[in-house]
Order: sequence, then C-alpha cells, then structure tokens
Amino acid sequence: MVTALLYVQHLLGIGHLVRASALAQGLEAAGISVLLVSGGMPVPVLNLGAGRFEQLPPARAADETFKSLVDEAGNVVDDAWKARRRERLLTIFDREHPDIVITELFPFGRRQMRFEIEALLERARSSRGKGRRPMVVSSVRDILVPPTRTERTDETIAWAREYYDLVLVHGDQSVIPFERSFPRAAEIGDLIRSTGYVVRPAPSRQGPGAPGYEEVIVSAGGGAVGEDLIRTAIAARALCGARQWPWRVLVGYNTPERAFLDHQAAAPRGVVVERARADFPQLLANCALSISQGGYNTLLEVLASGARGLCLPFAESRESEQILRCRLLAERGLLQLVEQGVPSPGELAMAVDRTLASPRHEGHMLAMDGAARSAALLLDAVNRDRVH
Repeated sequence: MVTALLYVQHLLGIGHLVRASALAQGLEAAGISVLLVSGGMPVPVLNLGAGRFEQLPPARAADETFKSLVDEAGNVVDDAWKARRRERLLTIFDREHPDIVITELFPFGRRQMRFEIEALLERARSSRGKGRRPMVVSSVRDILVPPTRTERTDETIAWAREYYDLVLVHGDQSVIPFERSFPRAAEIGDLIRSTGYVVRPAPSRQGPGAPGYEEVIVSAGGGAVGEDLIRTAIAARALCGARQWPWRVLVGYNTPERAFLDHQAAAPRGVVVERARADFPQLLANCALSISQGGYNTLLEVLASGARGLCLPFAESRESEQILRCRLLAERGLLQLVEQGVPSPGELAMAVDRTLASPRHEGHMLAMDGAARSAALLLDAVNRDRVH
C-alpha cells in the first residue's frame, strides 16, 4: 500500500486543517494510507474520516500579523520549544518512512515553520540510503497571498526546485489561473498540476424538521472581522424579508468563551447562537441561505451543497485571497458578494433579500473533485517512480 505523511499548520482559523483533512479523506478513499500531522491548535468538531492523525505540540499565531508564534498556554515559543517540536516531527517521519511527504502550503507560505519543515525535507531527501526516497509534494490552494518582497518568490522557486517533485494546486484553472496570484508559476510549470477544488462530499438536501432546514446560516471565523460579522448579522435579521426564517449563527472555537456568551445573550427570538458544528455541510445542504466570510473551505462547501451564498470576504492588511476568489465566482453568478467589508445592518439586510431572490445553483459548474484527482496524480507518479 502507498503511504503518505501530510503535514499541516493552521495559525488562526482552521481552514488549512479542514482542507488538509478533506484531502486526506480523498487519498484514503483511493487506497493511500495517510497520517495527517497537525501543528495547530486542536479542533473539537473536525471530522478526520478514516485516516490516522497525530498532533504535534500545538502553536498558533499571536495575532493577525502572523509575526510571532505562541504555544497552547499563550507563551511565545522559543528555540528550545522549536527544537523539541522539530525532533518530534522527524521522529514521526523516521517511524513512518512514508512513500509520499506532503506539506500543506509550504513553500508558498508558512515560512514561520521553516525551522521544522526544512529539516523534514532534508530528512526525506537523505533517506535514500534507507530505501526509496519519498516523493515530496506541495499542496496549495488556488490563490496565494502575494509576498511582500521579490526575494521571497525567488526563495519559493528555489525550494520547489530543490526539494519538490509535484505542486498540487487545488483549484479550477479555467476559473482562477494559478498565475493570477503567483505570476512566476511558469518557472515551475513542470511541477504544477491543477487538481480541481478540494471539498468534502456534499450530503443530500433533507426536508422539514432536519437541522438547518430553511434557515439562514451565519458562519464566521475568529478575530475582529468575524466578531463584526456576527454582531451585524444578528442586528440585520429584523430588517429584512428573511426575518420569518430561523437564523443560526455559528461561532468558531477560536473565539473566546466570554465573547461567545455575549453573542448568545444579544440574540433575539428566532436567532440561535452556537459553536461551530461537525454537521456544517448538512446544515448548508438544508439551509435557505449561507452568510459567511468566504474562506476557501466554507465557500466550496456552499457551492457543493447548492445553497445560496452571500460572502463578506476578509480583506484587511495583505489578505486579498478571499476577496479575489469571491469576486471571480460572483462574476460567474455562483454567489452574491459584499465587497466593502462588514456593512451596516441595513446594508446587510438588503444583500440578504437580494441573495434570497436568486436561484439555487449547482456545484458541478466547477471542478470539485480535487481530492480524488490529487490521489490519482499521486498514485500515478509513485507507480511510475517505482518502475524506474
């Protein structure tokens, strides 16, 4: 059996871990035995599927600047902590000796973790004397955050050339070309494979009485933007035509408990505020409308479910990824978009009414089989390597 070690690090939200988990499930379904190794904070509601999971000593970004890492107690990590975690990761690699090593996002991002990723890549390369060297693969979403300095792109290309056999881009090239956000993609074009979007299979729509049926589902990540969206959505319900529908507001687990309880206390009759749920895809399949920030995973789950979607993408600082993806998909009529950040309750109410007047769509307008396609590409590459 082909085996894979899939490394992922989420720093604030859980999007990277959710996508990596969906990829792992797709690889498992194709017969690749996956060990998913996570370096981020534990996520209580994540469905990991059939694959194995190993948690490194967890770390997260201290804030939205991503400039420093803190451990689960909130302490800034030091060199000794990094050395211990690096050794833990290398021990896992030595124990598993996988056929494939997959790094999620790196070398296109996650430079904060190079203290251990570079060591992992070197260990994979030096393992040739102990048997066949594992294939090294980068797993990356369709749109990247542009680097602040030209030399960082030079470094990314050098890493890809030095260590990697494949770069799997999880997007639909006909919708969002990878070079749109990584203009020098042609320089590693021989490594790049477009897989289609990676998203968990959508459940069937259920009828009256099912969870989320004909509800407005509001989902938001952590941080100030998520907090503003939650407050605005709760205030907007009374101002729009959708006030006759139940509204369900899902609050991420990285939102502090005090803020979560404040949202619950502020919710009027007809609005339920609860923590994020493991059955989120089913809620989307059953709902009347999804309101979200438009992150990769939520957006793709909305499209796969056929639900109407209203997106208010995160666009602070250099985070242009969400707004660009939402804009390009809105141009195809697949969702409604509010671009100016979090609007007033009245503006959001008008956007909700506009979105509810639009038809439900079908997710098959996009390539949504990214996990299965990734598995096929990896199995083909491994088998060809074994022949040679």
